[in-house]
Amino acid sequence: SNLSWLGYGCLKQDWTLIAVNTIGAALQTLYILAYLYYSPAKRPVLLRSLLLLAVLATGYGYFTLLIADAQTRLARLGLFCSVFTISMSLSPLADLAKIIRTKSTRCLSFPLTIATFLASTSWTLYGLQLHDPYITV
Repeated sequence: SNLSWLGYGCLKQDWTLIAVNTIGAALQTLYILAYLYYSPAKRPVLLRSLLLLAVLATGYGYFTLLIADAQTRLARLGLFCSVFTISMSLSPLADLAKIIRTKSTRCLSFPLTIATFLASTSWTLYGLQLHDPYITV
């Protein structure tokens, strides 16, 4: 997600998107490396990471080599980023179902929930300021 939004920021030449997503991508890389280092089963984790890198390379090729027009590229990449971000926001629904079923919030990280809410609200307001529907979503 961070790398997709970083690409979108580079296309738009939006330094806010570039700075935030560069830091986010660096932190996510650190998290992945720490997970890989401490994971008892390294092979499956490494294979999944390599598969995701292949998907990333394929996406990069699609957006840079197959779409020549910059405006079309920006629109398609913006749509991809929005859909990907929405899917990331929907992923905790499984935890929500578990919370309702067990009537326990043990699997819910309240600080993460609040931080995600505040970050999402901030990006929505930023997108509204720029009149950018992809960032707003």
